[in-house]
Amino acid sequence: MSSPRTPPSRGGRSSMSMMESLLGLLRIRIKRGVNLAVRDVRSSDPYVVVKMAKQKLKTRVIKKDVNPEWNEDLTLSVSDPSIPIELTVYDHDTFSKDDKMGDAEFDIRPFIEALKMNLEGLPSGTVVTRVQPSRQNCLAEESCIMWSEGRVVQDMVLRLRNVECGEVEIQLQWIDLPGSKGL
Repeated sequence: MSSPRTPPSRGGRSSMSMMESLLGLLRIRIKRGVNLAVRDVRSSDPYVVVKMAKQKLKTRVIKKDVNPEWNEDLTLSVSDPSIPIELTVYDHDTFSKDDKMGDAEFDIRPFIEALKMNLEGLPSGTVVTRVQPSRQNCLAEESCIMWSEGRVVQDMVLRLRNVECGEVEIQLQWIDLPGSKGL
């Protein structure tokens, strides 16, 4: 006989505990690459891979362009905001292993802190927090966390590491999930 607290197991338990630990979804808009490294003869066929813990997402490949415009949204589920997000740019090759074109890492904790503030009623475009570039982050310039049209957004320009040149512009947005733990 099962106790009233534990429902009979039908394999649904793991998804329930995942929802309980989930804070919400982070939508990362991969806007564009700037001055990316040349990995083929005169250009590259870049795409971006974003990783957080066991999650891994990627953009489409843009052919022969070192200044690609992806404007693509990748959505990660966030349970632990202290885990940094890794972004790696690759050059797609048809007949050989894809070449790495640099990587960057970013911290979403300042963004999460801004989400917890009560910002209702602020004018759109209000800067909530500024994150300065430092040796501890991959920011190429100051990153502003803003209140924009009723939501918190953060624009970032990430300087790629382990490569001779290149930056990637991204924007963070948060999606609250009904049934999740929330912030």
